[in-house]
Amino acid sequence: MPSTAVRHHTPPADLPEPLPEPAVADIRLEAVLAALSDPLRLVIVRKLLLESEAFDHTCGWFGFDRPKSSLTHHFRALREAGVTRQRQYGLERRSHVRVDDLNARFPGLLDLVVAWEPPEGGGGNDE
Repeated sequence: MPSTAVRHHTPPADLPEPLPEPAVADIRLEAVLAALSDPLRLVIVRKLLLESEAFDHTCGWFGFDRPKSSLTHHFRALREAGVTRQRQYGLERRSHVRVDDLNARFPGLLDLVVAWEPPEGGGGNDE
């Protein structure tokens, strides 16, 4: 599936500062691949790339029937690897994929995520 399938949204003017994340130059391929090795995290990233409805999304937007602590772990792993950017909006955190940063560091990687087909059942093991 070509990268043109990836949805882009204009950032709102009043964005909160992002939570701690690696700088573009510090995003490591092994960290990104480790974060994406979990099928649920692949589903998260793929859904953000292909189905986003706004610039940032809360974890509730995904509709996962998982404990909040588990989802927090998965979203943190993606952010700390440099795959997503999270911002705190009041009591909720919202995420989006760092498309430009990842394309600059690892051209073609997000195309592979977009082309990936989730397993039957939609998604991933949970610890």
